[in-house]
Amino acid sequence: MTTLQRQELLAYGALVAAVLFWAGNAVVGRGVVGEIPPIALSFWRWVLALIILLPFAWPHLRASAPVIRRHLGLLTLLGVLSAGLFNTLLYAAAVTTTAVNITLINATMPVVIALAAWATATERLTARQGLGLCIALPGVLVIISQGDLDRLIGLGFAPGDLLMTVAITSWAIYSVLLRRHPLELRPTVLLTALVALALPFIFALYMVELARGHTFTVTTSQIPAFLYVATLPSILSYLGWNHGVRVIGPGRAGMFMYLMPLFAAALALPLLGEQLEGYHAAGALLILIGLYLATWGARKA
Repeated sequence: MTTLQRQELLAYGALVAAVLFWAGNAVVGRGVVGEIPPIALSFWRWVLALIILLPFAWPHLRASAPVIRRHLGLLTLLGVLSAGLFNTLLYAAAVTTTAVNITLINATMPVVIALAAWATATERLTARQGLGLCIALPGVLVIISQGDLDRLIGLGFAPGDLLMTVAITSWAIYSVLLRRHPLELRPTVLLTALVALALPFIFALYMVELARGHTFTVTTSQIPAFLYVATLPSILSYLGWNHGVRVIGPGRAGMFMYLMPLFAAALALPLLGEQLEGYHAAGALLILIGLYLATWGARKA
């Protein structure tokens, strides 16, 4: 195995882990949506994540300070687009729309990322990648609709769907900018900078939420949820995603987002007591074929 192949395999593993932890984040977020206001969940998630990150990044921050100052505007934009907008809007969308709608709109993210990368000349959209997109998307729809076309046709749309559309657009722009403007920063330093620069933006939204009377009291049952969302999906997922985008590009990395409903369904089996159905297997097969064509198959071609 060549060095390039090892690097790509590591990037694929990092992207799979990132999406798996994000799927868990969707399950946890859905579970506490009635107890914790969405922006409060986003704000305290990133505060805790920053506290955890600082000990790892602190020894390198002084050496990285010149690069951070030189790219402060870009880092602020990246932080607002990712931790600031994407995650906050996803939690906010869950208040006024269904989990099915969120998953359905989120399923368009690989297409949006691929088109954004192509439109900005960041990455060429190959025929195999396009074929992979076209095969994997129906797989996602099969899982979301539970194999029932009428379920998709009968979906209604709510204000939260618009928030999800803005969210996936912001994530696509973030991914493209991350590839087009590689920064000479350690992964932990980069993530720490993004979180720190995004927090003032989230805090401003949090103050508006508090002013509207949306408060909560932390209970012991909520502590595991906060610890989870502040660690795996906030730190490891971001580190994995950033690494994957740098190595294989935003278009191919975006294809791994098709694994989200597959992982969410797998997590729902033990956590929510749901049953494994035939449509899960059919959707999974289409997703994996599309993912192979758009990533490993595209690389070999």
